[in-house]
Amino acid sequence: MISSPNLSIAVFCGSRFGNNPAFRAAGEQLGHALADTGKRLVYGGGQVGLMGVIADAVIKAGGDVFGVIPAFLQRREVAHQGPVALVVTDTMHDRKRRMFEASDAFVIMPGGIGTFDEAIEITTWAQLGLHDKPIFVVDVAGWAKPYLAMIEAAIETGFAPEETRNLYQVVPDVPALMHQLATLTRPAIGQPERV
Repeated sequence: MISSPNLSIAVFCGSRFGNNPAFRAAGEQLGHALADTGKRLVYGGGQVGLMGVIADAVIKAGGDVFGVIPAFLQRREVAHQGPVALVVTDTMHDRKRRMFEASDAFVIMPGGIGTFDEAIEITTWAQLGLHDKPIFVVDVAGWAKPYLAMIEAAIETGFAPEETRNLYQVVPDVPALMHQLATLTRPAIGQPERV
């Protein structure tokens, strides 16, 4: 039975594979699970690293993929050539805005500085009241602990309120994430203000 069909899930993740095989395995697992539950993948449009792994897994399982990639990254991240609805933007900011507009929820998988940037921005937009879409941090093999520690340090040093912890949910793996996504329904949420 398909639960929460027709939801679009943005996934922020690495354009590299990382050095732990668990990252790639989790990416494949997520791609298959999104397709199996009728959820559309919204992602950065690349064919490399974890983003490529997840997109390939969705496609292989017969799912729907929407990619957004800036023109200057088409070669560097190797724009996906498969059956992907691909939008090419002028800037990184346009990429993130288009991904936001196309998504009902956000999933942060293992990645590097670019993934941190996307995660912090979407969380900041939630803090500012620009959206109330769910944000999930998937702590595959403990990769997110330093990222979460940075947020905790901001709270402990008085630069962020304790309520910051309520802006996102941390889950340990893909099955736990899919359990959370199964409870979602499409919210009536407006678009972000111009930022």
